[in-house]
Amino acid sequence: MASGLVIHNNPRDKFSLGKIMVVNKDLLSNLHENILGHILSFLPATEAVRTSVLSKRWIRVWTSITGLRFNDSMLYSGKRMSKEHFIHFVNSTLLHLGDSSIPNVSLSLSRFLYDPSQISAWISSILEKGVQNLHIQYADKVFLSSSSFFDCSSLEHLVLQMRCTLSVPSSVCLPNLQHLSLSGIRLVRDSSTDSKDLTLSFPVLKVFEARGCEWSMQNVSIQVPQLQTFSIAFWNRPSNESSRCSINVNAPHLTDFSYEGDLENEIILSNPSSILMASVAIVVDEDRNDGMQEISPRAHMLLRQVHEVESLKLWFYKVPMHANDVFTNLPAFGRLNYLQINEVNGEALLNLLHNSPILKNLVLLHGVSKFDKDLFASASVPRCFQSRLRVFQFGGFNVHDHELSLAKFVMENAAKLERMTITTAFWLQYSDINMEKVKEQLLSFPKCSSSASIEFADVNGFLI
Repeated sequence: MASGLVIHNNPRDKFSLGKIMVVNKDLLSNLHENILGHILSFLPATEAVRTSVLSKRWIRVWTSITGLRFNDSMLYSGKRMSKEHFIHFVNSTLLHLGDSSIPNVSLSLSRFLYDPSQISAWISSILEKGVQNLHIQYADKVFLSSSSFFDCSSLEHLVLQMRCTLSVPSSVCLPNLQHLSLSGIRLVRDSSTDSKDLTLSFPVLKVFEARGCEWSMQNVSIQVPQLQTFSIAFWNRPSNESSRCSINVNAPHLTDFSYEGDLENEIILSNPSSILMASVAIVVDEDRNDGMQEISPRAHMLLRQVHEVESLKLWFYKVPMHANDVFTNLPAFGRLNYLQINEVNGEALLNLLHNSPILKNLVLLHGVSKFDKDLFASASVPRCFQSRLRVFQFGGFNVHDHELSLAKFVMENAAKLERMTITTAFWLQYSDINMEKVKEQLLSFPKCSSSASIEFADVNGFLI
């Protein structure tokens, strides 16, 4: 082990810098076993276990570690482990730990496919060790029973990135869970009950994330009195009508809400007035023909729940071509001061602006789709233009006539505008369009705000 350094100062010589003496002493091994275990927790599991060969003192030190990181892609002695070697290593490590508590465990399986019973056995063994922070990543399908996770009251941070089917009882309560992140999970009801409802109770949960999960039940109630962030994304369309799910979120302190999907599954927020930031991405399958008439009312229902937010990111993919009335009859966003939209047409943009009276920041990520360039000539001026709008970021600018008319409308009517940034579309850097003339044309438009600055940037954000 490393030698120690001892510095002797001469008290009679105030100018002495001290004499440095090297003492052949193993300072690290003299540390308390709990401290050594904490240090070893920063190493991959293979390296932590290998310290047992250093000396008799170190034979059992690794069993005091506070964290294990199993990764079948990690190197061992400069080489990648075979599947059999890795399985043996994990089994023997968990066995030798015995009844030791391991607060932090990471299990990353990306190189091999494993027998489902092996995965279940590892998870069960880990959960028996009082784990608090657990991260599991595995790409192949596996079935896990409810007892694997929902009887582990020690869990505080749980991340499951798996294509597993997770059997859950009708009611679940994890009293200490603070962060839950699920990805690719298919949740099904425990076969011991005929109920099609599920209640999840997490008294101290702060963050809930579910991405690409399938909820194979009719009603889900999530009781989360301390929840601050709720994020859910549906990537796979339910296979049939009966598999549609209604998810009721009882979160009186929720401040950040995010949704992505095709609105097949219903989200009901019990106290949406507490939400400050929301992100809504509605994605419609091009090949889908049934139920298109339901898109607009479902979109309105979701947006009405977040109409009191201060910041809103609103992304629609392939929606306008299917449901033109999705932007009509929108709720009033009375507290909204920041709005970001991926792409929208002129009529929809006007509706949004008229329904956002105190909007200060408007961001168009990918410009506006084609509309009658004379639309804004007779349009009434939104209230936010008169005293609120400060910043307008016009991304994806293609130098089309209707885009020029939008820029002109903003410049002519936004009385408090401070900055307009126009970011050109990617393809313009390869075109013959004279951008200097385009800039001259834009700068020639009259400005209602004498203090407004007009900036031009390329697709990378550099000013031009």
